[in-house]
Amino acid sequence: MENLEAKILQADSLEALEKVRIELFGKKGVLAAQFAKMKDIPGPEKKAFAEGLNKQKAALQALFDKRYEELKAEEIERLLKAEAIDVSLYGTLAQKGALHPVMETMDKIIDYFTALNFSVETSGMVEDDFHNFEALNLPKYHPARDMQDTFYFKDGGLLRTHTSPVQIRTMFKEKPPIRMIAPGAVFRRDYDVTHTPMFHQVEGLVVDEKGKVSFANLKAILTDFLQYMFGDVDVRFRPSFFPFTEPSAEVDISCIFCGGEGCRVCSHTGWIEILGCGIVDPNVFKAVDYEDVSGYAFGLGVERIAMLMHKIPDLRSLFEGDIRLLEQFR
Repeated sequence: MENLEAKILQADSLEALEKVRIELFGKKGVLAAQFAKMKDIPGPEKKAFAEGLNKQKAALQALFDKRYEELKAEEIERLLKAEAIDVSLYGTLAQKGALHPVMETMDKIIDYFTALNFSVETSGMVEDDFHNFEALNLPKYHPARDMQDTFYFKDGGLLRTHTSPVQIRTMFKEKPPIRMIAPGAVFRRDYDVTHTPMFHQVEGLVVDEKGKVSFANLKAILTDFLQYMFGDVDVRFRPSFFPFTEPSAEVDISCIFCGGEGCRVCSHTGWIEILGCGIVDPNVFKAVDYEDVSGYAFGLGVERIAMLMHKIPDLRSLFEGDIRLLEQFR
């Protein structure tokens, strides 16, 4: 018994104490071996043997726990001393700062469209169901609502899932012609390598008299915009579906990593999906009391473009505040 107690007291680190724990209390330890002897002890003596062994085990466990707390406190003290900072010392001179890659990308997008006489419109991040869904041709129980993964409040309000409500509010406030973009943060219940609960969008809207806006206009401006952002890339439009536009299209660019040859990033297709667009659905104009007009709209994720421009593999790293990543953009 004294030898076992000495082993516990002589342990000078948590690692050494863990080895003692395994030796004493493990499945093949000293105490386990002692309890195994009970099967060979005569019946009348077995109870007394077990009681004595349990008392020994309890005493050793108490001694072990006390020594563990002592060593743990010593380890914390050692770490605190090692990581201590003398706040009276002068720090190094501040290094040159830089824009966060998301904000830098957002500014570049805004610069392009403001140069084409698009206004920049904003509104609050807390929205109601009408402006976020119904006015955009997403009535209650519409299956496309499931794509939004919305954060709702108890009073029926919600965190906007896209910046499209800014378009609705702008159309209620102004009469055509309208030429605007709506940059800002949006929120959805999603979190993985390519999704975060909060991210940034830039959506655009052009509305004018019927016949003055066409899909050809939309195609021309988005092709020029994507080549402005990514250089000499090919651009293609694929038919798609969005409740608020008809016809609708997904827009792809030729893979900037392999030049369209096919690689892991583009799933060996040679193309990368970049944004969605389309001609504004008449039901949207009906919701804002517009008549005899036509228009187009588009929307893009700022983080997705920032990741492609800077070849960042994990979207979440843009929001973790790791100085090692951000220093690369000075």
